[in-house]
Amino acid sequence: MKIKILPQAQADLLGGYCFYEKRETGLGSRFLAELLSEIDALQLQAGIHRRAFERYYVKHARRFPYSIYYYVATNTVMIDAVIDQRRDPDLITERLS
Repeated sequence: MKIKILPQAQADLLGGYCFYEKRETGLGSRFLAELLSEIDALQLQAGIHRRAFERYYVKHARRFPYSIYYYVATNTVMIDAVIDQRRDPDLITERLS
C-alpha cells in the first residue's frame, strides 16, 4: 500500500518536532524519525488498529504520546492527523468528527 500524509498531518508532525526540539536539541529529530517509522509500518499494518470516530483507525506511537489517525482509500493509507494524546479530548473529538 502507498502512504499519503495529508497537509494537516504534516503540520501536526512539524508542530511536534518544534515542541520537542525546543525542549532538547535533537529530540525533535528523534520524534520525527519515530513517527515516520510508525507511519511507514502502516504499509503492512493498515486496517488492524482500533476504530475511532467512525472513519479512522488509530495507531499509537510507542515512544511518544502521539496517535496517528488514518483511513484506507483505494490501496492508499491516508494519514489525516498525528495528535498529541495529552491534549483536551474535546479538542481531539472536534478536530476528527
